[in-house]
Amino acid sequence: MTEQKSIAVVGATGSQGGGLVRAILADGGREYVVRALTRDPESASARSLADAGAEVVAADLDDEASLRKAFEGAYGAFVVTNYWAPMTPEQEAARSRAEMELEQAGNAARAARDARVQHAIWSTLEDTRRHFGDDNRVPSLDDGRFKVPHFDAKGEANELFTQYGVPTTFLQTTFFYEAFTMGIWPTRNADGVLELTLPMNEEPLSGIASEDIGRTAYGIFKRGSEFVGRTVSIAGDHLTGKEYATVLAEALGEPVVYRPWTWDKFRQSGFPAAVETGNMFQFYAEDSERFTGERDLGLVRELNPGLQSFAEWAEANKGRISR
Repeated sequence: MTEQKSIAVVGATGSQGGGLVRAILADGGREYVVRALTRDPESASARSLADAGAEVVAADLDDEASLRKAFEGAYGAFVVTNYWAPMTPEQEAARSRAEMELEQAGNAARAARDARVQHAIWSTLEDTRRHFGDDNRVPSLDDGRFKVPHFDAKGEANELFTQYGVPTTFLQTTFFYEAFTMGIWPTRNADGVLELTLPMNEEPLSGIASEDIGRTAYGIFKRGSEFVGRTVSIAGDHLTGKEYATVLAEALGEPVVYRPWTWDKFRQSGFPAAVETGNMFQFYAEDSERFTGERDLGLVRELNPGLQSFAEWAEANKGRISR
């Protein structure tokens, strides 16, 4: 009998890591078993994973020693950081969220190196500074260091895995469909008609269900070393704002009109991350041809045969979309 390989999953109770954990468990342990890393192994979500057959271990991205211990003996490691994790005012004052991601990625890369992990998958994003450069139309953030910090810090952290000699696949993700349940949903105008106000002009926006990130990562692990040292850029669909609105209308059972905002209007909308998110949409729109072109849906579906289109996701999740 072939010895099973263990995959250590950072963020096992989150959306991306959870998708990978569930994919491994659903595969019946034929080739791989899962080691679910979590800060609190006694949480209800961690206990649920243990009941389903996962090995649950304590580890914290801010504690390199705990990561090294959790990675010991594992064939593979899936690493993801959460820029949007809840932080106290004291934590926010001590370091920026981008600094947090860079430090945590460094901890994970060194731990993977020291534990001799044979294949790491790092969930990352493009560094938008390669597109924007010193463009003053786009406000700089974090004392001028970043344009879209939650993209740029992950992109900058890629080099850490290379620097420390970790055999890594760089898994470039994209806009989550779940954003339509978390503030990007259509809202009613004065006439009671639902409007979708994505600041994308007429350019297509790549989207993906967060569950499919983990499931695609599992497809990469199952291909052995084929994707080590390579970047795999993923999506589940490439749709314009008008096409997203059409799909939402079908799922919700009423008309949804696309009304694109300008990037400046979006940046001035007043919610806490408005400037960063507006910069993100400007990047998506201005770099759309390259961005969508590098996300080959055929390859992603080959790695993850259950890949969800936006229409499939919207139909399954229409009850979660506010309106």
